[in-house]
Amino acid sequence: MKGLTALVMAGTLALAATGALCADAPQQKNQPVKHHSRRTHHASAAARSHATATVAHNHAATANGQVRTATYTHHRRHHYYERFTASSFVNYDQTAGDVTAGEDPIVRAAAIEALGEMNGTAVVINPANGRILAMVNQKLALSPGAEPCSTIKLSVALAALKEGLVTSDTLVKLPGFRMNMTDALAKSNNLYFEEIGRQLGFERVRSYATQFGLGELAGYNIPGEQLGTYPDQPISEADGGVGKMCSFGQGVNMTPLQLGAFVASLANGGTLYYLQHPSTPDEVAGFTPRIKRKLDIARYVPELEDGMAGAVEYGTARHLRDSFQALPVFGKTGTCSNNGTRFGWFVSFSDTPQGSLVTVFFLEGGRATFGPRAAELTGLFYKGLWDRNYFGTNGTEAAATAAPSAVGASN
Repeated sequence: MKGLTALVMAGTLALAATGALCADAPQQKNQPVKHHSRRTHHASAAARSHATATVAHNHAATANGQVRTATYTHHRRHHYYERFTASSFVNYDQTAGDVTAGEDPIVRAAAIEALGEMNGTAVVINPANGRILAMVNQKLALSPGAEPCSTIKLSVALAALKEGLVTSDTLVKLPGFRMNMTDALAKSNNLYFEEIGRQLGFERVRSYATQFGLGELAGYNIPGEQLGTYPDQPISEADGGVGKMCSFGQGVNMTPLQLGAFVASLANGGTLYYLQHPSTPDEVAGFTPRIKRKLDIARYVPELEDGMAGAVEYGTARHLRDSFQALPVFGKTGTCSNNGTRFGWFVSFSDTPQGSLVTVFFLEGGRATFGPRAAELTGLFYKGLWDRNYFGTNGTEAAATAAPSAVGASN
């Protein structure tokens, strides 16, 4: 079968009123998490009640650098169990061949420890200057990537905010219910982003995506970096058209570096840097940031933050907090599968006493691989930094002195 058939639960007559259940969503945690957004979170209890039963499935993957289209099929009254042939785990050193002399050794050690035996890559970026602090499994990190899945929602949300189509609190009418952007991001709701994407139209969606760095190399002279592509034309209406492109990135090919560079521009308030990966201590000592372009997005980032914080607090990334609760983290999950292989994304930025960090965890494998798992690994990564006293002061005072805003922060 070509593409992805959506995972659903039995008794889905209610889904017609609330949307489709997302594969990104882990089980609900019992403990609420304190919110550290730059603005007050406005999602109502009623909206969250709607959101808990909504959210769409993310949906296709790539292999060998080629995008494979996916079909998004809503099934009712049926169980569907996808068979996976790929392994989520490795029994070899997937860091062999990595160039590490210019990396931050503490950041790299924490990333390797967090990734463990999971088949994947971890990229950590300083958003204040575009320096890659660690890139674990560089072969995969520099590959052509995969469909972005629900991480594409960030660029679509930002486009909608900039166009004045909605604010983060605007309730958008969907089949049988209404939802705002905050909960749509937190719960990864595809129906919301399909509607927003159709209202924007392909030309505007593509224009913003390319401004944000999709479809072009993210790095500056990084040996081995391959290109993720953004199509010139929308996928066919039979395959879902622009709605499916905006809900889970069907037809788009994105690399971990492209996603990391884009989210770094959110973290720093609008500077899209060329990512650089120093390969020697001398290159670190002489590091000079290189700006690709300035983006007029600073005023909209706090609205995105509400949804990204919501993902970590009560949404698809909430298991990040199983291992790390000391500092605020804002993120977005994504899950895709195709032909027996599943892909899991989690991209995030943080507020820390030492400035912001951007992380991209990208996994590939079988049933154990999905976006919320990548979020869990990110929590382990931050715990590893905390345990190594990377932030300078462990304990309650570190959280209390965490920068209130990632904009303009440095590492």
